[in-house]
Amino acid sequence: MSDSRVLHQLARADFLERVRRYSFLLTLGFTLYLGYGAATGRIVLRLGNYRGVFNSAWTGALMALVCTCFLTLAGFYIVKNTIERDRACGVGQILAATPLSKVEYCLGKMISNFLVLAVMVALLIPAGLITQLVRGEDRHIHLWAFLSPFLLLAVPAMAVVAALAVLFETIPGLRGGLGNVLYFFLWASLPGIAIGTRRPGFDLWGLLEIWESAAAAARARFPDYGDSFSFSLGGGSPLPLATNAFQWNGVSWPTGFLLSRLIWLIAAVGLAILAASFFDRFDPAKGKRGPPESKRPPEAVAEARGSAVGAAVHLTPLAAGAAKGGFVHVVPAEMRLMLKGQKWWWYAVAGGLFVACLATPLAVARGRILPFAWIWPVLIWSAMGTREKSCQTNQLVFSAAHSLRRQLPALWLAGVIVAFLTGGGVAIRLLLASDGRGALGWLAGSLFIPMLALACGTWSGSSKLFEILYTLLWYTGPLQPTRQLDFMSASPASVAAGMPRIFFLATIALAGLAWLGRRRQLQS
Repeated sequence: MSDSRVLHQLARADFLERVRRYSFLLTLGFTLYLGYGAATGRIVLRLGNYRGVFNSAWTGALMALVCTCFLTLAGFYIVKNTIERDRACGVGQILAATPLSKVEYCLGKMISNFLVLAVMVALLIPAGLITQLVRGEDRHIHLWAFLSPFLLLAVPAMAVVAALAVLFETIPGLRGGLGNVLYFFLWASLPGIAIGTRRPGFDLWGLLEIWESAAAAARARFPDYGDSFSFSLGGGSPLPLATNAFQWNGVSWPTGFLLSRLIWLIAAVGLAILAASFFDRFDPAKGKRGPPESKRPPEAVAEARGSAVGAAVHLTPLAAGAAKGGFVHVVPAEMRLMLKGQKWWWYAVAGGLFVACLATPLAVARGRILPFAWIWPVLIWSAMGTREKSCQTNQLVFSAAHSLRRQLPALWLAGVIVAFLTGGGVAIRLLLASDGRGALGWLAGSLFIPMLALACGTWSGSSKLFEILYTLLWYTGPLQPTRQLDFMSASPASVAAGMPRIFFLATIALAGLAWLGRRRQLQS
């Protein structure tokens, strides 16, 4: 079988397997919601106080930027599971026994990822046409002006995202939660780098090329235009046509820019080939290994060899009264499980952030250092509610006495203690400054974060949902800051607006969801 036929069959089989899942329907629903948001003004493209007339060029650019700016984020997490699914279902071991090469496998997975993302992009094409016709500002359809942003902006961006998802899955350190968090920061930084350098060729999302072309049209119609640009959620209704809109007929697409898009497509293929060099081909022997027998204690070697050497295995008997351990004993046990395996440098960074909260001015500690102190344990919190499934101890834990009313609250309390230990420096500063309302806001955040993790974990069974939601909430809320999403009261304005009360109530609601999710797990 030729290499091209192998790639075709592998990508086709993987794509068909995905589209038959209910989760794919949810993905399409999310895409249609983005299209609806762009059509109704919830997603807004503006140049200062001005916008373009809703003609084919403006509508096509708007929908294409929805793809490059929003689907590149959500799409990565949607497709970043294909290799792990093969590994978990045992399909990977079957494929490893075939002549299929690592390069062919990674390219096939990249193509499959791209097809899934391409379907999401294709849904926004009719959504854009409907938007233009419903707006009624210019109903003349110019296909090239409308479709060219999809072809030249969205397609290369989706190809790179598809390849990055494969690359992250093949690198052991990026395969899990760390990769999910790092990709978010990569996604958030790329537009700023491109706009800061003012070089369209480096702009994967295509923001700069649209901006420079539309800015020229805006400046010709409105001389007072100040060269500002925004593409954001929650913008409200579009600006009035009569006084704030200008005619823009699209980008001329210079040759240099077209060449840069071709380079991005080649780079996507190169990333998939690079992923093959990290791919372990589902070989369990390439996992983590313990030290050689020569450096291990004799009793450990004997225990590992078991019956092969006739070694006697002695089990430690339970201490008297161990079966009567209650809630007060479960909390330290959950803490030990949470922190198990953390390296010394993890504690060093956490300690450094704690000291920085104590040593810096309160405004800096509260608004800048606390967000980083509470993003540092994100991978610890994300395991809450999922550890039993991932470690295959659910039957043991869920069959224990009072699992619902003892282990679940103990797990949440352990997460709260982690929040206290990492961000407690700010709480001390607020109490010393007699800022009781600020301290209550800090407390609301320390209770909210672990409960959000627990609710996400019990319902999804995976750490990915919390890692995505929390990182996005952390970035748009405390870091920006956005007052309505500032769950840790990093800004005094959030406290003045009564946001701590909102997040106290949100914690109670999430507690109910976590309880229902764990009850569902116990009954399944």
